[in-house]
Amino acid sequence: MDIIEKTQKMLEKYPLCNHCLGRQYALLGHGLDNKKRGENLKLLLTMKGHQLTLLKQKAGIALLKTMATNGSFNMATEILKKMHKRFEEKRRCHLCKGQFDHLDKLASHVIEGLKDYEYDTFLIGIELPTEVEESEDEFKAEFEVTHGESMKNEFSREIGKRVSDIVGKMAEHKNPDIVIFVNPFSEQITSQPNPLFISGRYRKLVRGISQSKWICTQCRGKGCQSCNWTGKMLPESIEEIITKPVLEKTLGENASFHAAGREDVDALMLGHGRPFIVEVKKPKKRFIDLKNVAEAINREAKSKVKVLGLHFTNRSAVRRLKKTETSEKIYRIVVELDKTVSDKDLKTLEKTLTGAIIYQQTPSRVLHRRTNRIREKYIYEAKINKLSPNRIEIKIRCQGGLYIKELVTGDNGRTKPSIAEILGIKAEPLELDVMNIIMKR
Repeated sequence: MDIIEKTQKMLEKYPLCNHCLGRQYALLGHGLDNKKRGENLKLLLTMKGHQLTLLKQKAGIALLKTMATNGSFNMATEILKKMHKRFEEKRRCHLCKGQFDHLDKLASHVIEGLKDYEYDTFLIGIELPTEVEESEDEFKAEFEVTHGESMKNEFSREIGKRVSDIVGKMAEHKNPDIVIFVNPFSEQITSQPNPLFISGRYRKLVRGISQSKWICTQCRGKGCQSCNWTGKMLPESIEEIITKPVLEKTLGENASFHAAGREDVDALMLGHGRPFIVEVKKPKKRFIDLKNVAEAINREAKSKVKVLGLHFTNRSAVRRLKKTETSEKIYRIVVELDKTVSDKDLKTLEKTLTGAIIYQQTPSRVLHRRTNRIREKYIYEAKINKLSPNRIEIKIRCQGGLYIKELVTGDNGRTKPSIAEILGIKAEPLELDVMNIIMKR
């Protein structure tokens, strides 16, 4: 069955607008939109009907009437009027119910939905009623449509072109700044701005601040006497200190804080700082001055935290950041020993730790949130400085993920070897600082 014959059968059974007819052949030809395809097909069928009529064949009048009613084609209507032939009124499209007649109106609704947001690129997402999608699927199956496209695609493209022409922004399919979901039948519009990702490094300059917001274990964040009705175990966190000014600048709904590992609450984070990414959900402002953002964070942090090198990034950077949790790290730890140790013992300790493989079963203190398994971690280098007869400072360059406090104590045999085991005495960590994180490029 050729295209003209198949098209005639479609229109004899169902009323179809130019868009919905042309869409059945969307993959055929170049330089035409579906509306023009539909118009041209109807023109050919109207000419065929006119030709048959002039040849005195009854099929010609029947075809012209089909084109005037189910095709809503004005040329067929005019020919029938001149011949004084009666015919039915134009019928509403079987597939789109006439909604392709309202593309300009839908585009105006989209532009209204975009007005509160800053964006460079956008995408139109289409939501169709289930019965409309099912009707189109049944139609394609009935007429064995193999070169068509979906109604969703056409609505998205046609509305997108109109919006782009008016707002001067580009439609982007892979990673748009904002997606506008449109239901062409209910004319409901929903704005969905994609997250904004801001990357940088932070230095933690005081002890007693957790990286993440620490929800009260008693009330689960609701507020109780144990947490002084704050819902938190600690009054502030790195996450809150950094994300609050970011949300104020972007007018985001909320934010997620991602970091390359974490330091303990009582540890400092020094050197070049720890890499992090703030993922801002539903931001209204994207074109922000990150220098001003950094200044606001550092000002409000009051010398407790400092952020460096803020820049915009993307979602894939979050995945890469998570993979860097095991990057090389340099730690400084002050250890108190329960007995005096000789310089010779300290040299032996330094030599034993340098190049050592440490076997750590998940520490007791984090078993509630980490899988209980044995991890192997490598120490590249250890340098020891004696501070007093029973106090030493150790600088360790090691593979990320090594629990330093447990390396000191042994954690009741869960970490082997440990400083306490090597020296044969009790050892306790007093101060722990992350001196640097060495990122592999």
